[in-house]
Amino acid sequence: MPDVEAHITGTVWKIECRLGQEVEEGDTLVILESMKMEMPVEAEDDGVVKEIVCAEGQSVSEGDTLVVLE
Repeated sequence: MPDVEAHITGTVWKIECRLGQEVEEGDTLVILESMKMEMPVEAEDDGVVKEIVCAEGQSVSEGDTLVVLE
């Protein structure tokens, strides 16, 4: 299953998931802030959160892995 990646460069504003959580396609996992706008990053598939690779307040670039699902 592919990793959930940042679709924009920005700052991790809020993490909306926890380890072991079951998520469905379309669930918001992380909210990024860029240019004073909040952009949700959603799960592209159903799965379980295996690893959270980012931290709130962390700067991320487009394509960086934020969450790993299994």
